Amino acid sequence: MANSKEKPTFRYQAHPWHGLEPGEDLPQELNVYIELVPSDGIKYELDKKSGILKVDRPQRFSSYAPAPYGMVPQTYCADKTAKIMQQDLKEDREIKGDKDPLDIMVLTEKIIPHGEIMLTARPIGGIALLDKGEADDKIIAVLKDDAVYGDYKKINDLPEDILSRIKHYFLSYKSYPHTDNPVCEVLSIYDKERAQEVIKASREDYKNNFAINN
Repeated sequence: MANSKEKPTFRYQAHPWHGLEPGEDLPQELNVYIELVPSDGIKYELDKKSGILKVDRPQRFSSYAPAPYGMVPQTYCADKTAKIMQQDLKEDREIKGDKDPLDIMVLTEKIIPHGEIMLTARPIGGIALLDKGEADDKIIAVLKDDAVYGDYKKINDLPEDILSRIKHYFLSYKSYPHTDNPVCEVLSIYDKERAQEVIKASREDYKNNFAINN
């Protein structure tokens, strides 16, 4: 019988963005909070204030995520992150960060049944995505020790069809068919080294915008 005077170690669940650690081996490995899985017909997104996973919108048409998708805790896309994407822009216009946590898609052969799950992943590349003119990088990673994707080291290891499917999802997941004004624009698909640079920049942006000491 439990001692009635015993106190729980944790009274409250950690906030997924601010309360979870991004990982001890950043940027080679990182913790990921999953918000959305391929079977979801609803796009879920972390409510940044409460830390609760909320309904963002129904998935439009056939735009289902090709792999589990979420964010990296204690990251933020602001000035330093946007500056990296600026180098891809061929025209004279300033890019700003979208002021959200860094997005990440994690490839795995296993079925992750729902969101609100944390996992460890290794980045292998990413997509420089402009969303309404704002920097909205999408890191592409593999689940650590995954039987199929675990040995992939770089973005070029991915079959072209898989990479095309990921790119198509991010180009179409906010747009209606036959629109002449796409919401999102892919500036480049980049390698592991740049993905790690983006991760480090998003950590610096987080530290510069939120009161933390680490």
